[in-house]
Amino acid sequence: MRHPFFLSLCLCSAITLSACGDSSDTADVERAVKDLNVIDESNLNDIMLTVADPDEGVAYYKKAVLNEPNRIDFKRGLALSLVRAKKPEESLSSWKAVVESSQGTSDDRVNYADALIRSNKWDEAETMLDSVPPTVETFKRYRLEAMIADSNKDWDKADSYYETAVGLTTKPANVLNNWGYSMLTRGNYEKAEKLFGDAISYDSKLFTAKNNLVLARGAQRNYEIPIVPMTQEERAQLLHTMALSAIKQGDVATGKGLLKDAIETHPQHFESAVRSLSALEGGA
Repeated sequence: MRHPFFLSLCLCSAITLSACGDSSDTADVERAVKDLNVIDESNLNDIMLTVADPDEGVAYYKKAVLNEPNRIDFKRGLALSLVRAKKPEESLSSWKAVVESSQGTSDDRVNYADALIRSNKWDEAETMLDSVPPTVETFKRYRLEAMIADSNKDWDKADSYYETAVGLTTKPANVLNNWGYSMLTRGNYEKAEKLFGDAISYDSKLFTAKNNLVLARGAQRNYEIPIVPMTQEERAQLLHTMALSAIKQGDVATGKGLLKDAIETHPQHFESAVRSLSALEGGA
């Protein structure tokens, strides 16, 4: 796949040396070619887990596991690739094989817990995280711990874990959004609004946080669209969300006005907003 000319040159050199040198020269060349293959494999593995299309990564690692079923690194790669491809349930058997092997690591257990959460297996995920030594203090571990504490409505633990997770990363937007949503479900709308704003300050393209911010403001009967970076289409969608929030609060006239604004703002036909307005005007 990579550098065919360079690989051909190496092989030609090997043939030349074997013709004019002794057996030790040949052995040295064979070792060099083998090392080159290992380097190429390592680079390809990294590519498949990062920049490659997720489905291509799955196909690559499925073939690798089929060819060498005892290689734990290939099973780990397959599990990670399946999660990247949004197929977490399919990854569980591979993760189980990895963590139960002698080569399983604490990071593997954390990643297994992540796949279990994505598969809605919260109790199993909690058990898996409990098996990770407390000395493993990584961002991902604390983010997952916070989510599990949230699911158990253990708010003090959740807040502590969220705060720790935020301090362990330079890209906390998603975890701040999760923390904000936790506050939203608890009815702490002011705190939720602040956390969503913080999330957007770290990632101005995180539309989920923008939408949640509108929900937090709407729950406080604040129907002003927040001043955050947004496209015209995003503004229309946020106006729609705000309209529905107002209607839910009983502020129907305000909601109707916001729906009209959303329809006028959207650069294309805004079908869902049109349906909402038609239903409202029809007395639904």
